[in-house]
Amino acid sequence: MSFDVGEPCKIHYSLGSISGFFSQDNTKVGNVVIRDQIFVEATREGFPTFSLAKFDGILGLGFRNISTGKVTPLWYNMVQQGLLSQPVFSFWLNRDPKSEVGGEIVFGGTDWKHFNGDHTYVPVKQTGYWQIEVGDILIANNSTVFCWDGCAATVDSGASFIAGPTAIVTQINHAIGADGIVSLECKNVVSKYGELIWEYLDSGLKPEKVCAIIGLCSYNGSHQVSAAIETVVEHKHNEGLSLDKNALCTFCKMTVFWMRAQIKQKQTKAKAFEYIDELCEGLPNPRGSFINCNSMTTMPFISFTIGNKSFPLSPQQYTLKIERNFSTICLSGFTALDVPAPQGPLWVLGDIFMGAYHTVFDFGNLQIGFAEAA
Repeated sequence: MSFDVGEPCKIHYSLGSISGFFSQDNTKVGNVVIRDQIFVEATREGFPTFSLAKFDGILGLGFRNISTGKVTPLWYNMVQQGLLSQPVFSFWLNRDPKSEVGGEIVFGGTDWKHFNGDHTYVPVKQTGYWQIEVGDILIANNSTVFCWDGCAATVDSGASFIAGPTAIVTQINHAIGADGIVSLECKNVVSKYGELIWEYLDSGLKPEKVCAIIGLCSYNGSHQVSAAIETVVEHKHNEGLSLDKNALCTFCKMTVFWMRAQIKQKQTKAKAFEYIDELCEGLPNPRGSFINCNSMTTMPFISFTIGNKSFPLSPQQYTLKIERNFSTICLSGFTALDVPAPQGPLWVLGDIFMGAYHTVFDFGNLQIGFAEAA
């Protein structure tokens, strides 16, 4: 161990942090007792989210190499202490807000009552988080092209939404009618460089070189380089500063991606520019993109390709309904997350996806399985 019991520590999460100290005790989960489990006793919560949340703690299910202090995770100890019949755990998440049962996690196996058919298993590509590879993402039956050659994706029960590259999430939200944020900077990049970008792409220039030749990105020989990790909308919204080179590079790369897709679909230049202008007027809102709750019947399915199999999400599955003051509001289940190469592009398949598909985390074989939830 790289710590002592009683030693202070701090854990950072996406929505805040907690402070406390390392402690040790026997821990009971269901009818199983894990001996001498190390955990953190929280004495301070650094963000209102934790104070308002309807839970008493957080049980991390990632790999040991990302645990604070390299503490042995609880489910590792369950395996090492011989408490499980199989080195797996599985999730069923109930998306019915009126149900008394919110879901089920099974340590050591699966509950056949909560899935239909067989699971499709794919290998874990990188440990830390449970990271796999996804292929093409489809809007209705139309390819978005972006992940044809594969994108990284983490499967995370601690994430409420599905997060992915702004370029694709913008297209998805546009297709499902979600509102967004108008970006004059995006429109300006299209207005100033659009014709040139179209000419370069139409002539066969490699997409990854276009923005470097224009001068908005640098190029390291394999991909365009931008240090921006947060979405450009968050950067602009949170900082309130003039657009920097990183954001210009990001807008340029999005424009190249959108134009390339339009060229592949054999759209006319006029139609393509009209569509891209609409995308610039609806970038994902970091605080949530609203949807008309009455539009469910006309919204398209969104599908993820995993293990050469399509995993479609219906409008009812990818929309989050929230009831407030005798009224209902609907939010898109897709939010933007931009992670640069080589770590990205990256998707996070959170509760929206796991609610539709029963998920098995197989530690023994380092793989994840998905089957239709029941």
